[in-house]
Amino acid sequence: MDERVLGRTERPVSVIGLGTWQLGADWGEVSEVDALALLEASVEAGVTFFDTADVYGDGRSEQLIGRFLGDNPDLSITLATKMGRRVDQVPENYTLDNFRAWTDRSRRNLAVDQLDLVQLHCPPTSVYSQDQVYDALDTLVAGGAIASYGVSVETCDEALTAIARRGTATVQIILNAFRLKPLEFVLPAAQQAGAGIIARVPLASGLLSGKYTLDTQFAENDHRTYNRDGSAFDVGETFSGVDYETGIRAAVEFSSLVGDLPFEVSPAQAALAWVVQQSGVSTVIPGARSIEQARSNAAAGSLAALPADFLAAVTDLYDRSIRPQVHHRW
Repeated sequence: MDERVLGRTERPVSVIGLGTWQLGADWGEVSEVDALALLEASVEAGVTFFDTADVYGDGRSEQLIGRFLGDNPDLSITLATKMGRRVDQVPENYTLDNFRAWTDRSRRNLAVDQLDLVQLHCPPTSVYSQDQVYDALDTLVAGGAIASYGVSVETCDEALTAIARRGTATVQIILNAFRLKPLEFVLPAAQQAGAGIIARVPLASGLLSGKYTLDTQFAENDHRTYNRDGSAFDVGETFSGVDYETGIRAAVEFSSLVGDLPFEVSPAQAALAWVVQQSGVSTVIPGARSIEQARSNAAAGSLAALPADFLAAVTDLYDRSIRPQVHHRW
């Protein structure tokens, strides 16, 4: 699989990484055995970047990754975790003392002395502008607890604010065929500043896989059931903020476009390749719940370039069906 340098971390990472929210919670149940097998399959397929967070299963995702890497000490994996969602979402909680406590907990969960990359986990918007927040993060780097820091954002404006800070190594943002706004300003700004872009929700919570219908039912503890109205967290994290019916119709059209490509590829692989092939993207972090899915996702990292007419058709689909719902919001 191709690799790219992950922004100011200066670490080479696979263009397809692995998002591990599903190993903790909010996507239905994943057993420990299945989780470890999924991590192994991802690595065997060329994945060298794992993304997790301290709140995924209250640390379960971090612990499983730590166990896997402990059993495979010779692997060269870049680990990214996130912090800040374990407390009330108010700017006053983003302090050096809390950062120390949160990173210490993640280091214990992951069984490492130093965290490769720690990202602020979609904090209140004002946090991205506070000098003392970046001073605290710089202190953690200077002390050796973390090697680099970045941010995970909901909006393009938040991303641009963080990119302007010279210590921001990476920005994690939702980017997929149903969320094109980051292409306008965020990716160019990141390239100019030398910040890496980690693209999350690349399949729009599975819509772009083409596997769902209006009758598809998700588990009660799956955020695609309980967060469609944004009652648990930002609704943009669920189906990219597109209402389900609109998303299904658009996904059917996307799958039709994929069927016209001059090579055989699944809709999910085409959607991942679309993100990978955007200028400025460092890595893409789809989740996976099975070995087969992990392997299929990784294979998208070595696909041939998507033709220009397909890229134009994706933009047209977005402009007609998706833009009115999401473009002004994030």
